[in-house]
Amino acid sequence: MTTDNPLLPLLADRDPDDPLAWRAGVPVSTRQFLADVARFAPVLPDEGPAVNLCVDRYAFAVSLGAALLRGHASLLPPDARPDTLARLVESHGTRLFALTDDTKLETPGMQSVLIEDRSSLDGDASATVPAFDGAMHAASLLTSGSTGAPQPHAKTWRTLVGDVAVAVERLCRVLERPTLEGLTLVATVPVQHSYGLESSVLLAMLGGAAFESGRPFFPADVAQTLASVPRPRALVTTPFHLKTLLLSGIELPPVDLILSATAPLSPQLALQAEQAMGAVLLEIYGSTESGQVATRRTTESEIWENFGQIRVRAEPGEADGPERFIFEGDFLPEPTPMADVLELLDDRRFRLFGRANDLIHVAGRRSSLAHLNYHLNSIAGVDDGAFWLPDEVADGVVRPIAFVVAPTLTAGAIVAALRQRLEPVFVPRRVVQVKSFPREGTGKLTVRALREFALAQLAEDDTPVQIVHTVPADHPSFAGHFPGQPLLPGALVLAEVVEAIQRVPALVARLGATPTLAAAKFLAPVRPGSTLSIELHPEAGAGRGVRFDVRCDGVVAVSGRWTAVQESA
Repeated sequence: MTTDNPLLPLLADRDPDDPLAWRAGVPVSTRQFLADVARFAPVLPDEGPAVNLCVDRYAFAVSLGAALLRGHASLLPPDARPDTLARLVESHGTRLFALTDDTKLETPGMQSVLIEDRSSLDGDASATVPAFDGAMHAASLLTSGSTGAPQPHAKTWRTLVGDVAVAVERLCRVLERPTLEGLTLVATVPVQHSYGLESSVLLAMLGGAAFESGRPFFPADVAQTLASVPRPRALVTTPFHLKTLLLSGIELPPVDLILSATAPLSPQLALQAEQAMGAVLLEIYGSTESGQVATRRTTESEIWENFGQIRVRAEPGEADGPERFIFEGDFLPEPTPMADVLELLDDRRFRLFGRANDLIHVAGRRSSLAHLNYHLNSIAGVDDGAFWLPDEVADGVVRPIAFVVAPTLTAGAIVAALRQRLEPVFVPRRVVQVKSFPREGTGKLTVRALREFALAQLAEDDTPVQIVHTVPADHPSFAGHFPGQPLLPGALVLAEVVEAIQRVPALVARLGATPTLAAAKFLAPVRPGSTLSIELHPEAGAGRGVRFDVRCDGVVAVSGRWTAVQESA
């Protein structure tokens, strides 16, 4: 693309009466969308930026367009928890305002603008498409950094337009279609996530497709939503969501395209998905910093091919560290390093081996957790699985441990299958069966969550355990307990403690299936969005109880003790 910044339109060229969105099976025309944008833009505050918290994709798109028309960038946080919003206010000041479609969402410290669905053409119905300077700061995607504070990644309007343009070219080639006109996108990923933004709302607005406004999560909801929109249709999802969908056994309507991102997909799962839905499956590679930069047809090749005129090169790492891989060109405003280990075939094609911080060394051999997880999840009968490397072991040799959701397989069968796929040093000596993993809404299993989960699963009978839990800001108990001063009831805090105990097999064995509450003290309130640190301390001696402290944002809110049987007075 050229380096100048002409005015770039909000929407690709399209018939104003064609659907841009679908809401519960009802089409919303491009004309309606433009009227909504024109109607909401004047009511936005003079100063910004905006914080777009809309869950409904259509409300999000209207908010994004209205903010652009008003001259405001949109901040896209990963969630709407009070501490996330408080950090935004702290870093950006009181100029922030929130755009939301949730009448109950509280946004302390910032004005809130409700994006309502009026379903009318009040306002400008002329279908005039506004255009913006390509250099305009359009959005900042926010990700959680090592400090926990949201880290902004700013995108100009030109960058977003170029990002979608190269994707459209690739999708049209794969689908053997001249344009994406008529294609409807159904996405299971949140729109504030870079992949969810690029491959649903923006792909429709700037690429000529349409999108379904919801975010179906459960398999039955996904199938129902797909069936509610016409063909051709596409499913925008993640490996975790896709595997859950296929394992559900629910009959799925035909789909023309499946897009997958956020983690590598096994060829076996890709083939199963294509056969189940009659679709072409394409994996997308990228990052929040770079946007989407490459794809691969998983059932045909392990090789990734860059979009457009993007090039990739290797350069030496800093201080004798591993080499870095830099993507540049086309819509990328500057050379952008990736936190992955690649094997370059040329400057446009590569193999992906995993995250740079994902590399592990065992007995002098090197691999990556992503590579090990890829093979673990390729085993028939493994519903979900993850390798974990302990911090240290007594003999000084690190040995990986495999955690699996595989109710029909034995540990021996899993080890035997891995011996056919992995070098001997990476075959786990221990396989731990679990019911599920603490994955995020996008299907990601973070390093911290996996470490906490693994330590809880492996804890000995006398090992203290700490588990972190965030209380949802929209928990139903807050509605009436109490109006104006919402508190999490003490009984529910204790229920969280019991749930934490049940996640530690050693403590379940100690206390039994129905532990008795021997003592409890309630010392501080638990508010919506609070982060709870549940600390479990197994007692020594004959009593064999478990003491607990629940810290709410660092302050002890509840303490007490559970026992296996009712103790006599």
